[in-house]
Amino acid sequence: MDTLTRMKTFIEVVEAGSFSAAARKMGRSKALISKYVRELEDELGARLLNRTTRTLSLTEVGQGYVRDASDILQRIDDLQSSVGDAHAAPRGRLKVSAPRTFGDGELGRAIMEFVVSEPEIALELHLEDRFVDLVDEGFDVAIRISTLTDSSLIARRLASFRIAIVASPDVLERWGKPDRPHDLANKPCIIDSNVAYRTNWPFLIEGERVSVTVKGRVEVDSPNAARLAAIAGLGFAVVPYLVVKDDIEAGRLIVVLEPYEPASAAVHAVYPHRRHLSGKVRSFIDFLVTWFDKNGPNGNNC
Repeated sequence: MDTLTRMKTFIEVVEAGSFSAAARKMGRSKALISKYVRELEDELGARLLNRTTRTLSLTEVGQGYVRDASDILQRIDDLQSSVGDAHAAPRGRLKVSAPRTFGDGELGRAIMEFVVSEPEIALELHLEDRFVDLVDEGFDVAIRISTLTDSSLIARRLASFRIAIVASPDVLERWGKPDRPHDLANKPCIIDSNVAYRTNWPFLIEGERVSVTVKGRVEVDSPNAARLAAIAGLGFAVVPYLVVKDDIEAGRLIVVLEPYEPASAAVHAVYPHRRHLSGKVRSFIDFLVTWFDKNGPNGNNC
């Protein structure tokens, strides 16, 4: 009997909470499961579990061992998966989250081209303007346009993303064109509750990042809703440039404070912290990086 088998059995007992439950899960006898754990303790020369007729608990040594053993077993599983993925075409269901505004445009086009190129991939694409929990909701990867703060996620940059401040001609006529970011503090602004800064709009003044607190009677939860509110003359809005590009060209919206625009945001592909990516996720992210690199201004400066 090898050490890895004993180690796996011990982990199963701990996770199941008893020898009987572990035996049922593994399809083996309780006596055999107990024997494996006892042999592991003998091999280590230390007691891992405190046993009574009704309860089972980890010793202090056992607590450290179960953590390290779980990590070792996960590394082995990841290594086997990575080797298999390296020699296999991407396949299986790929669950992706992306912001609706971006997903309906260039990103959506890139994703569909990936699916065309990989016939063994089954795509499940969720377009919504919220931050999903990748682990709890079972997503393989998410596309995000923001400053990343979750250290449990790994991110790969795909493209830059221009943020613009816009208003309708009517708003500029009634309230005047702002000369400096702080002028917005006394003008009606449209608040997007889906962005991290909400009412504290970021600007660059003489190379330094400065926040200006704004207010307004309209609050929305998506860039497109902010665009519609701005067109309706309800105030100034901070939106991704690609969302309002056509409106600017048509004269429905006008860019203001362009010299003070915040530094371009970045579009990232993010995924849970894993030592080895699955082949389908790795191929998907590599494809997006290449796609945005090749598609010029629309890809690299959205």
